[in-house]
Amino acid sequence: MSVRPYRDIYRRKSRQVRVGAVAVGGDAMISVQSMTTTLTTDVKATIEQIHALEGAGVDIVRVSCPDADSNRALREIVREVTVPIVADIHFHYKRAIEAAEAGAACLRINPGNIGARERVRAVVQAAKDNGCSMRIGVNAGSLERDLLEKYGEPCPEAMVESALNHARILEDEDFFEFKISCKASDVFLAVAAYQGLAEACDYPLHIGITEAGGLRSGTIKSSIGMGSLLWAGIGDTLRVSLSADPVEEVKVGFDLLKALNLRHRGVNVIACPSCARQQFEVIKTVEVLEQRLAHILTPITVSVIGCVVNGPGEARETDIGFTGGGNDTHQVYIAGLPDHRLKNQDIVDHLVELVERKAAEIEAAKAQTESEAEETPQDAQPAAATS
Repeated sequence: MSVRPYRDIYRRKSRQVRVGAVAVGGDAMISVQSMTTTLTTDVKATIEQIHALEGAGVDIVRVSCPDADSNRALREIVREVTVPIVADIHFHYKRAIEAAEAGAACLRINPGNIGARERVRAVVQAAKDNGCSMRIGVNAGSLERDLLEKYGEPCPEAMVESALNHARILEDEDFFEFKISCKASDVFLAVAAYQGLAEACDYPLHIGITEAGGLRSGTIKSSIGMGSLLWAGIGDTLRVSLSADPVEEVKVGFDLLKALNLRHRGVNVIACPSCARQQFEVIKTVEVLEQRLAHILTPITVSVIGCVVNGPGEARETDIGFTGGGNDTHQVYIAGLPDHRLKNQDIVDHLVELVERKAAEIEAAKAQTESEAEETPQDAQPAAATS
């Protein structure tokens, strides 16, 4: 009897759209998004916040554009940042047209909420003319009145129907460059809505638990909701919605993907919670270590375990392992094997040095491989195997 490998995640098949240079859906990697919290008209502050998000690795940033002044600011903001910008538009079709003309890569707008068909057609034309995709964003807290009357309350069926109604409007205008979100603050409602939507269409899905809460509670709710969706193969791009610094949203997003083995970026620290057996201060060491390694983007796994009970076993599965030992003499593992001991030295400094060296080796080997591939003539490369 064949058994499906327990770590395998089979992503739902979807069509692909583009948000600027970022592909969403299809076989593209799952992208991580965030949203600015500054006034868009405060150009300097907004650019600074986007740069901070870029430093954290964000793929796409959403910016609210509620008025004409914000769209004038958006034009300048787009010129000063690298990541593609999604203009957040509600109700007003002229704001959507202005945002497309200002350089937005995507418009977050629900076509059913902007009025007559002529207005929808004008927005679609602006999107086509300026290479914009769109995101249909359904939210349990703002469902259409007729759907609330039909279903009696926000429910998965109402949310899916809302999304498909909006999608049909764009399809009727021969526009298919859009993704869909179906968010709720209730984890069960959001997950059920996304499951229904995933079965009902093949558009790429932007997943998230909206208004999830503060850093700790919001991370937990988002991890439960988005984690279960991603594990089921649902989700092409995500935003972790936290009442916290937007940079934290990006960190949690990447950690979520890393935990599910869906995307690797930076150092993955595996650490024990510590106990009376620990031979060094594990909690403080890990806290400082993660801060010191935040600049490393190369995928590397590091285990930091306080004693020999689980230390050697965890080290076998990581690039660099560290296990506490007696008499302040600790064991360091490289590629799963005992390499050397550490005594009377700063643990964090030593591990940072090892990780930086490993990252440099990996990046050098990667650059060498890419260079050799570029130098090899196409007709000299081996033919692809066929079956």
